[in-house]
Amino acid sequence: MLALLLAAGSAGATENVPHAPFAQWADVPEAGLLVAGAFYEESEAYHIWAGNTYHNVTWIKGGERYGIDINQGYFTLQYGITRKWAADIAIGYTTSAWRYFANEGNTGGIAKSTTGLMDVPFGVRYQVWNETDPDAGWRPTLTLRVGAVLAGDYDKDFPYAPGDRSTCIEPELLARKHFGWEGFGAYADGLFRWNRTTHNDHWIVSAGFFQKIRTWEINAGYRHLGSVDGGDVSFDPVTRLIDYPRAPKESNEALEAGFSYATPKRHIQFGFYSRTVVDGSNSDGKFWIGGYLNFPLGHTKPIDFSKF
Repeated sequence: MLALLLAAGSAGATENVPHAPFAQWADVPEAGLLVAGAFYEESEAYHIWAGNTYHNVTWIKGGERYGIDINQGYFTLQYGITRKWAADIAIGYTTSAWRYFANEGNTGGIAKSTTGLMDVPFGVRYQVWNETDPDAGWRPTLTLRVGAVLAGDYDKDFPYAPGDRSTCIEPELLARKHFGWEGFGAYADGLFRWNRTTHNDHWIVSAGFFQKIRTWEINAGYRHLGSVDGGDVSFDPVTRLIDYPRAPKESNEALEAGFSYATPKRHIQFGFYSRTVVDGSNSDGKFWIGGYLNFPLGHTKPIDFSKF
């Protein structure tokens, strides 16, 4: 698997690896429990930052407004290996389209798109602490995740393609902690992603608050995406010609919010998620909205590691 990661092809576009919101991966399934998930998301962006310069890229046709649009869906699996260890993987399909940058024959407004398999993340998680343990004291639920990403198969040269299309290695730290009044708490999530193909390594941090009311949870927070290296997007607003590097030095600031509900008996979770980019560099101003469903498939016999 490591050899496959290091030998895969090259690409570069906007960051778009499937990821659980609000540091939900800080929790791990019970030992032997298999949990499946289904996610649908879509985004639209009507402005971009080429470098640090803002541009409106709205295209109007037939009374409709068109921007940079992404539609995607993916499935996830999580498995509780032991009380503290878990594994996860996500596989999905995505499409990205726009009209503004198409300027063939000076007609403009020609729809361009790319479709394909999303970048595929997988990893293992180790829960260092759990705040519900009798001896936890002040400590939060703290989980370490070590993951990797295999590149998808959408067009790697498409401007604002739905992902970096890069193989990656990513360590991550997640935390959730209740404090204050009943049901209130905070979450934090930070990862560093080594993009082995494109070398525009990312760091992504998010933090915010949650409020639990029985089996409901409401979330709100902040998310930052940064890149260590990469090229600048170049755009001419007169000709609408865009020079989009294979590995953009993308960064943006975003606000995220959502809520979820878990059924009392079967613990099926229904969730809603949204995120809006408010500032950035070599990025587009996406507004994401989506829904998800997580449902336990049942228990298997936990692995007995004493036999190894």
